[in-house]
Amino acid sequence: MEIYKDLKTQKNQDFEKLLNSQLSKNKIEEGKIIDGKITKITEKFVFIFIPGLKSEPIIDINELKIIGMHDKIVEGETVSVLLERIEDKFGNVVVSALKAQKIKGWESLVEAHKNGELIDCKYIQKTKGGMIVEHVQSKSLCFLPGSQISDSPLKNVDHLIGEVHKFALVKMDMIRGNSVVSRRQVITNSKKGDKKKIISQFKIGDIIEKARVKGYSSFGVFFEVDTPEGSLDVLTHLQEISYSRVNHPDEIFSIGETQKLKVISIDTEKLQIGCSIKQLSPDPFEHISNYEVGKPYKVKVDKITDYGCFCSLEPGLSTLLHSSEMSWTKRNIVPKKLFKVGDMIDCVITEIDETKRRIAISHKLTIENPYEAFQNAFPEGSEVDGVISSMNEYALYIKLDKYDIDGFCHANDINYFGNPEDELKKFKKGDKLKVKVLEIKKDDQKVRVGLKQLSKDPFDWFKDKKVNDIITVKVVSTDNKGLIVKPESCELDFLIKKSNIAVNAADSRPSRFVGGERIDAAISELNLEKRKVNLSIKLLEELQNKEAVSKFSSPLSGKNLPFSSLSERLGDKKKKDEE
Repeated sequence: MEIYKDLKTQKNQDFEKLLNSQLSKNKIEEGKIIDGKITKITEKFVFIFIPGLKSEPIIDINELKIIGMHDKIVEGETVSVLLERIEDKFGNVVVSALKAQKIKGWESLVEAHKNGELIDCKYIQKTKGGMIVEHVQSKSLCFLPGSQISDSPLKNVDHLIGEVHKFALVKMDMIRGNSVVSRRQVITNSKKGDKKKIISQFKIGDIIEKARVKGYSSFGVFFEVDTPEGSLDVLTHLQEISYSRVNHPDEIFSIGETQKLKVISIDTEKLQIGCSIKQLSPDPFEHISNYEVGKPYKVKVDKITDYGCFCSLEPGLSTLLHSSEMSWTKRNIVPKKLFKVGDMIDCVITEIDETKRRIAISHKLTIENPYEAFQNAFPEGSEVDGVISSMNEYALYIKLDKYDIDGFCHANDINYFGNPEDELKKFKKGDKLKVKVLEIKKDDQKVRVGLKQLSKDPFDWFKDKKVNDIITVKVVSTDNKGLIVKPESCELDFLIKKSNIAVNAADSRPSRFVGGERIDAAISELNLEKRKVNLSIKLLEELQNKEAVSKFSSPLSGKNLPFSSLSERLGDKKKKDEE
């Protein structure tokens, strides 16, 4: 190898200058887009000459065809490529025309978005949420949301596939390399210039013929109005659709149908026109003076909901028949089981509120109140036949006679004796019973009946008794709590507590009694309203002691009780045995 030590000679300086001039022409750097000239074309590959590279890079001929460069596959033609690798592990130069086009396309999209320019795109295919379009110049793919396909709803977009339209770039994601376009914005902007001119043709009160339903939402309906200068979208608010109640426009309108409108508002700043349908006809509430509260009228069922029926007294004059006003006796009414749309039913107007434009009606007021009829036929205290219609854990419900009324019979009103829950179990649905009417609440629509009231109340035995009266009772049984006793000629059992058996604690043992004994006891408490009676042998002793002291100055504690002297006799016997 020859080493040039002297670089100051004229020849060396000329050579250095020539070399630098050649290298400065082509700045070779990986990741950059550079231009190359096609030098050779084979069946599968294209050879490209790029100054500054040690060898010619090769490109698959199909790659050029994919990106639409069929006409450039000619020797001597210039092609832009992306230099990926100056030298791979095999010593080859790696370039890509496809990637170069994508990068150039993205840069052109970024520039168009920055300048607000429109781009030409072709509809490629449908996808979830919209469509995919292809930028014609760069072949870059962009996303077109479904809401941005057109300014009016389209049921089918198949006819757009393959079409080329102008689009506005609305979003560019520089990190992910995604772009979002809008056709709707282009259409809207094209109409905007003429919109002011179109709106200037209308004035409040104008009638618009054949406005076409374009779309609707929860707050109203959008109509498209055609004029010689172009089309215009107008809004009819939900409250301006009808004098009757409308929950949602889709109950009345369908896309594409035509409707007559009246212009009621014009906003020249926002370029909006508000219209009304109901104002095309007279306000039916102006005829409300023809109706009176308390009088019956025929109404037509227009709509049925879970809570009632919307009815009309006349076309446009709507009113609500609430489910609570449909029947006197039925609970948890399902309106659709009683009426159907189109039915003509009798109702009574119960309220007219002209301020709130509200009318309340009742169907049950046209029918005789069964509770009032029942009260006239069976006043409180009378007896009536019935059938058990249902029951629960605390009451029986009895359908009374021929009336569609369920009487309420509480478990405590079934029998004077026994456990109420056990008494309930003796009955079943369908059993026929005779009951006594205890209470009628006509306004509350309630009737209370009783079964035990058909027989004499055993508590009547105490009607002529008072506290401190002495009665004779029979010991039924004993336990640790005391004595279970039953007054003579009475069907009720009472408990004499252990503490009330005797004054002397030693004599207050329930075990002194075996059952069947007849003993006297005093009434210590008597409350017929609360049905409460307490008996006490101890009170009897205290009363007798008090009487004995007052007469003989000698108390007689327990002298009249069986075995009352048993403890004294046992004590005497024990002394004799000890002697």
